[in-house]
Amino acid sequence: MPYPAELPARPDDHDDAPPAGSRYQHLESAAVRESTAALQKRIYSRFPDRGLWEVCGELVGLVDEVTSGGGISRRRIRLARLLSRLGIIAVLAIFGGAIVLAAISIWEKPDSLGPVDWLPLLETVVNNLVFAGIAIFFLVAIPERLERARVLRLVHRLRSLAHVIDMHQLTKVPERLQRGSREEGGLDLTREQLTHYFDYCTEMLSLVGKTAALFAEDTTDGDVLDAVEGIETLTSDMARKVWQKIAVLQSQGF
Repeated sequence: MPYPAELPARPDDHDDAPPAGSRYQHLESAAVRESTAALQKRIYSRFPDRGLWEVCGELVGLVDEVTSGGGISRRRIRLARLLSRLGIIAVLAIFGGAIVLAAISIWEKPDSLGPVDWLPLLETVVNNLVFAGIAIFFLVAIPERLERARVLRLVHRLRSLAHVIDMHQLTKVPERLQRGSREEGGLDLTREQLTHYFDYCTEMLSLVGKTAALFAEDTTDGDVLDAVEGIETLTSDMARKVWQKIAVLQSQGF
């Protein structure tokens, strides 16, 4: 395989987006979805009688919700964005119309206003500019707030799913391998099966973090980025505890 050529130098006034020829500076939602679906099949093929593969199916559904453009929330956001734009147009039309009418009135009678008479007119124009700016800022922010609320709801569901995954591995400690069946307090798993079970849990936790990271691809919203960082920290801590159990399995030979 030939060594890849270097990417061409970027101009000084580039927009900080990934270069056009780059394939590795953007997290692809399709790849996350494909990896999650493949993991679900692997879990089902090895543990069809365990609920872990169903949990992974829930994660597949969440990935689809993150990347799809459907749903009630999405439709509400699109409607809010449309109404917001119409409201901005209305504000600009009203303010612009008032300015035009005032200008026409002054143009028709240029000598009717003295120097002192301009002060109230200028004050009125400045006040209208301020109020129009506040109204436009408010209208622009409405869809952003709705989108932020939607993202935070999905991030909360990802957090809950991460805790569900952690609960599935929580009671599966290596010492229970020596107790036999579930009725005797065991796991009904061999040492190799338990190792694979833990591996699947760590992979799923990692994919929960990657699903949350999809939200950070196209936003600079501080609340969203903090929530995504919280999910990534949570799943990393949970996966670290699972790897400690794997290390116990390997070192003590349960």
